[in-house]
Amino acid sequence: MQDQKEKKRKESILDLSKYLEKTIRVKFAGGREASGILKGYDPLLNLVLDNTIEYLRDPDDPYKLAEDTRELGLVVCRGTSVVLICPMDGMESIPNPFISQD
Repeated sequence: MQDQKEKKRKESILDLSKYLEKTIRVKFAGGREASGILKGYDPLLNLVLDNTIEYLRDPDDPYKLAEDTRELGLVVCRGTSVVLICPMDGMESIPNPFISQD
């Protein structure tokens, strides 16, 4: 009976253990973005981030990020709202190749 319970337990799709104690950037449903040091996670992708910084959106264009940020400190991010997780090391912004650059 114990074996059946262990088989039913779902494994996480992502292995975030390699990002523990490293800075990651997270995008959420609704458009919010934040970055912080990953302190912990669970199979439902609930995340614990420390030294968290939220990137505020432009009030005129909700799809565009402004240069403004705010510090949040220690945060628990609900896994159901997480859309994207990426490491900050090696990440850089590039211009959109599908928009003509005038």
